[in-house]
Amino acid sequence: MAEICCGVVSERKTSVSCRPSPRQGRRRRVEIRRFKVGAGEEKRPKLRLAPRDCEDAAYNCAVDIQKALVFLSPHRQTSRDSFNPTHSSVVVSRCPKFGVASVCGRRRDMEDAVAVRPWFSGDHQSSGEFHYFAVYDGHGCSHVAAKCKDRLHELVKEELEKQDWPTAMEQSLSRMDQEVIAWNANVLEADCRCELQSPECDAVGSTAVIAVLTADKVIVANCGDSRAVLCRGGKPIPLSSDHKPDRPDELNRIHEAGGRVIYWDGPRVQGMLAMSRAIGDNYLKPYVSCVPEVTITDRTAEDDCLILATDGLWDVVSNETACGVARTCLRGSNHSPPNPGAALEGEIEGAATEMSDKACSDASMLLTKLALARHSTDNVSVVVVDLRRGA
Repeated sequence: MAEICCGVVSERKTSVSCRPSPRQGRRRRVEIRRFKVGAGEEKRPKLRLAPRDCEDAAYNCAVDIQKALVFLSPHRQTSRDSFNPTHSSVVVSRCPKFGVASVCGRRRDMEDAVAVRPWFSGDHQSSGEFHYFAVYDGHGCSHVAAKCKDRLHELVKEELEKQDWPTAMEQSLSRMDQEVIAWNANVLEADCRCELQSPECDAVGSTAVIAVLTADKVIVANCGDSRAVLCRGGKPIPLSSDHKPDRPDELNRIHEAGGRVIYWDGPRVQGMLAMSRAIGDNYLKPYVSCVPEVTITDRTAEDDCLILATDGLWDVVSNETACGVARTCLRGSNHSPPNPGAALEGEIEGAATEMSDKACSDASMLLTKLALARHSTDNVSVVVVDLRRGA
C-alpha cells in the first residue's frame, strides 16, 4: 500500500514525515478490518433503482455538458475530435455557474434530457452573450426529448435572428414539433423501442422548459408541466405555470377544440395524457398544443439562483423548499476560502470557480435526492443556475 502525503513546509519545519508509526499502522488496519465482511456473513443486497441504460444516460448528459463548455466557450478548440471527456476542468469566463443532476429514479427507463448551451447565441446585433438551459421530460419514449436536447437550441438561435423573444420561442417550438412528427412517421427506420408500441409512434412527446439568460434578463418558455422557479431574496418566484388539463384556461381551450378531460389517476386529455401542452403527441392534436407560454423577467441584485426541473421534482417538493435548499447550498460556498497553496492569481480564481460550480452541483443533486426520499415515482432532472452578481 502506497502512502501519499502532502503538507506545507514552514520556516520552522524543514521536512514532513510520511511514514506512519507502528501504533498508527495497527490502528489503521483495525479500522479497515472493521468494515470487512467475514466469510460466513451475508452481504446486504444493493438497492438498484434504475437499469444500466439510465446510468449511461446520466454519463452522456455529463459529457454533453462538458462538450458544451469546451466548444461553445470563447476559448473553444478548433477541432471537435480533440475533445477528451477525462479532461473537463475548463475555466470559462462570464458564464453563469450551474449544476445538473438527472436520475432515472423508480421508472424503468430514463426519458428526461437536459441541455446546457453556454454562449449558444449573442453574436447578432451586438446584443451580448446568451446562455441556454433547458430540461425536457419525455413520455412514451425518450427520442423526442433527446431530439429536443440536440436540436431545439439551434432553432431558437435561428429564430432570434429574425424576430422578438415571444415570437421566436413560439416559432422554435412549432418547428421542433413539425420535425418530431416527420421523424415519427419514419420511426421504423430507426432503432427505437417505441416501434414495438405503435407503427407510427404518434403517442410519443416531451415537455420543454427553456431559460435563456442575458446580462439583464431571464427569458423562460414553457410547454408542459416542467417548471422554472427564480429564487430572489430567499423567496421563490415562479417563471412558468404548469400546463395541466384541469387548469381553467387549458380546460376551456381543450373543450373549445372538441376534446375532453377525463379523470383517470388525475386529469388527462382524452383520458390519456396528464399534460395539456407538449412537443409531439400527434395523436392528441389539436387538444394538446405545442405553443409555449413565454415570460421575460428583469434580473436584479437580489437574485440568488434559477431552478429548472421536471415534474419528478415538483410533484413532491414545493417551490419554497426547493428555493431554500438551493440557496443554502450556494450561501454555504461563500464560507469556503480558495486554496491557500495556489501561488498564481489564475490558480486562485480557478479554485474559487470550481467551488462555486460544486455548490450548484450539490444543490441540484440534493434536490434530486430529496425528491427520491419523498417517493417521487418519475424521472428527476434538475438544473440550478447561480444568478448572484459577482459569483
